[in-house]
Amino acid sequence: MEWVLFYDGDCALCTASVRLILRFDKHQRIAFAPLQGRLAQDMNLASHLTEDGGTLVVLRETDACLFLRSDGWIELARALGGGWRLFSLVRFVPHAWRDGLYRWVAKNRYRFMGKHPVCPLPDPALHNRMRH
Repeated sequence: MEWVLFYDGDCALCTASVRLILRFDKHQRIAFAPLQGRLAQDMNLASHLTEDGGTLVVLRETDACLFLRSDGWIELARALGGGWRLFSLVRFVPHAWRDGLYRWVAKNRYRFMGKHPVCPLPDPALHNRMRH
């Protein structure tokens, strides 16, 4: 695995997105870790866990480069490869617009899909790809 996706483990939208990414990551390039977890704390990434915007951090392990918000989604498209790379064309949309949309969804994510009282236990396929 070359990428680690840090996500809000309490957010139903975020955990649903992780399950979707898991399904499409045929080459198993992406590992997953909740922003509430020890690894995120050890890497000082827990600060990105805010209700009004910062909920996704992608770490490319080959060079330790971090991608936040819409840049994280673009990097995930690269990691998934195949037809998903077309999503990378979004990088030509002005950064302020992309991140503005990202922040709006992030700010409203609990209203859209709710919040888990605790980080849900992963299914077996996801459990093998979790970083702690």
